[in-house]
Amino acid sequence: MTAPDEFFDESALFAAVENQLADGNPLAVKETMLRLRMTGYSHQEALEFIACALAAEIMAMEEQQVPFNEQRYAGFLACLPEMPWDDAP
Repeated sequence: MTAPDEFFDESALFAAVENQLADGNPLAVKETMLRLRMTGYSHQEALEFIACALAAEIMAMEEQQVPFNEQRYAGFLACLPEMPWDDAP
């Protein structure tokens, strides 16, 4: 099994989120960035939170062997700034 730090390339996650923001797709990413910025988080902090939600979606895809699920990703984004895995048993 791959170690978590080997599975995710932080710069690739940040680039993916920046691309999602630039494309406005999914819209929930842009909405989350605005919400986090309006509640006092810096752009970099918000980017890091959103990258965590993207990582959680990627992990769910890998664990369940399913394609990207925009609805599940939006749910992870809606939890921020709480981490998607904070409620895990």
